[in-house]
Amino acid sequence: MMTILILIIVLALIFDYINGFHDAANAIATIVATKVLSPFQAVVWAAFFNFLAYWVFGFGVADTVAKTADTMSINLTVILAGIIAAIIWNLLTWWFGIPSSSSHTLIGGFAGAAIAHAGLDVVNWYKEGKAGEMPTGVLVIVGFIVLAPLIGAIVSYAISAWLLHSAKRSIWPKLFTLSLMIATVVFVYFQMVPYDKIHKPRFESHFWSVVFESHNIKWFLVAFIILTISSFCLIFSFLSHHQSTKWLRKMQLLSSAAFSLGHGGNDSQKVMGIIAAAILVYVHQEGVTMASMPDWLHVVLPYKDASGDDVAAQMPAWIPLACYTAISVGTLSGGWKIVKTMGSKITKVTPFEGVTAETAGALTLYFTEHLKIPVSTTHTITGSIIGSGLTKGTSAVKWGVTVKLVWAWVLTIPVSAALAAILYYILKIFI
Repeated sequence: MMTILILIIVLALIFDYINGFHDAANAIATIVATKVLSPFQAVVWAAFFNFLAYWVFGFGVADTVAKTADTMSINLTVILAGIIAAIIWNLLTWWFGIPSSSSHTLIGGFAGAAIAHAGLDVVNWYKEGKAGEMPTGVLVIVGFIVLAPLIGAIVSYAISAWLLHSAKRSIWPKLFTLSLMIATVVFVYFQMVPYDKIHKPRFESHFWSVVFESHNIKWFLVAFIILTISSFCLIFSFLSHHQSTKWLRKMQLLSSAAFSLGHGGNDSQKVMGIIAAAILVYVHQEGVTMASMPDWLHVVLPYKDASGDDVAAQMPAWIPLACYTAISVGTLSGGWKIVKTMGSKITKVTPFEGVTAETAGALTLYFTEHLKIPVSTTHTITGSIIGSGLTKGTSAVKWGVTVKLVWAWVLTIPVSAALAAILYYILKIFI
């Protein structure tokens, strides 16, 4: 069984690599379409920030993915079938240039193989969240197939409208912008985790421990993004068309970097969750204790101890490091067929649409990661591009292409689930 566990870990990292070049288009399509960076520069830029996400995000999404199915009721064959199905679907959609969701094919594969093994009850379909937290389960993830692109579209449309109004020589857009800047600073200040509530401070200095706490870094990034766009809005009406385009091209570097951070943090965590689930299943299947496992396989998912206190997740450092490295190397490999679809076939993209879409996509990913919900970066950025395009009218969006994308999204989970179930029955004969 240890051999199968190692095989699952290797395949999970291969899936993470494929995810990188399959979803590279999410982060680089607009920046390549607007020729702010060359394709090679864009993938290096995206890969760097994919990897940088290792120091920014926690394990919330990984925990949600690991709990897709009851790890006490499945075996390693289930996880193996799920990963193979996800790899096959990702390669097929990449070959045909369809920007489908790597996240949902992984969830669908995991759930489909689990159902084939132990029936519908083994899947965590819906579970009420603790006070102040979102519910979890496959149905919530399915719901965000619609909600993630919708949120991205709404946020992108709102940012676009904000920028367009800021281009007018009027005092009201500037007053709105100043009010938003103040509200952002106040809101982010109250979201900060103080030193005495940090479980594992990274530095002896209280100040640097607070600054580099992963939860705080995310909110600093949100503030930085909003304040940067706000600063541009304050001067937008005084710029010529040439000057504003020049500024927007520079801002695309920021928005693309922010989205790449969200992409790395969201998608790498899913593979971390699968690896964690595989280790827990191995422990249960072999009847051993976690304490008897080698240190490099010692995994703890969040739980409440006997006194009711929350115990944080723990993973050997190599797991997140390997996952973030794999997705970064995959991003460096590019995904040019999907880049073409995302960068030109949905709507015409200029630096204006690039900034608004990528910013909206990044903010949506940060928001859903904060809620520990694994969403599709593909769906998110597609919705954001559509939202930005809608400011020019509904005719600016190529709805024929968009409908085809939606069908790919709808089919991803059931097709991956069915494929994983078939693979499970085949693998069960040999394992």
